Amino acid sequence: MRNMIKKQSVQNIVMMILLVTIITLTIVQNQKEKLINTNAESVSTKKIEWGIKRNDNHEQPDLGSENRKILEENNGIALGNSESKAIYLTFDEGYEAGYTTKILEILKENDVKATFFLTAHYINTQEELVKQMIEEGHIIGNHTVNHKSMPSLTEEEIKKEVMDLHQSVYEKFGYEMKYIRPPKGEFSEKSLQVTNSLGYKTVMWSFAYEDWNEEKQPDEDKAKEKILNNLHNGEIMLLHGNSKTNTNILDSVIKEAKNMGYVFKSLDEFER
Repeated sequence: MRNMIKKQSVQNIVMMILLVTIITLTIVQNQKEKLINTNAESVSTKKIEWGIKRNDNHEQPDLGSENRKILEENNGIALGNSESKAIYLTFDEGYEAGYTTKILEILKENDVKATFFLTAHYINTQEELVKQMIEEGHIIGNHTVNHKSMPSLTEEEIKKEVMDLHQSVYEKFGYEMKYIRPPKGEFSEKSLQVTNSLGYKTVMWSFAYEDWNEEKQPDEDKAKEKILNNLHNGEIMLLHGNSKTNTNILDSVIKEAKNMGYVFKSLDEFER
């Protein structure tokens, strides 16, 4: 009888310990979920418009300390190592204007690997060119399905804009994209967190100029001078593939940059 009572007491104690443990774990979990929800609600959705203050003395430009901090805290990049004479050449292309074949020819002749940020329209209408980009060792980046400003979208809309294109590229070419450039150069802390959670690294830039308007193409000599005067260590250069000016000056820009000691590298070789 005494042994039965003792056994029952031990069982009661064990049950109490288990009950306390369950209650404690439940409280901890609830606190974690509350903290996660609080943090999620505190993430800013304010639109950030990317901008730079150029230096024409080959020093790295001012990207805006706060915007750069937000970008880099969310695994993004815009400017490489200040000690490395590396240039990372990137192109944004929403549609084909007839110049990409020539651009690819120039890149191949100069042994330069670039990154092409493409929209769904480009992927769906220029499969042969996209295939050529991949086969020749260039990187394909995600420029979203419809080129919408990300801060204006809900979390689910952002995921759809990114992952629908991701899936399309994978199905068509067996290629997994991992770099993204926010349309219009606009993002928020929230949109960065969402795309980062999808496995994407956001790539902004440290040089760009007004080259996208086909009806108002910049003078070739002035454009070349602007690009060369603003070369800097760790540069992520943004050019638009629909620019006739860019296409006509690209070969000489690459050659003169190399003569100045710069090396063109792939984003996969990026040095912070």
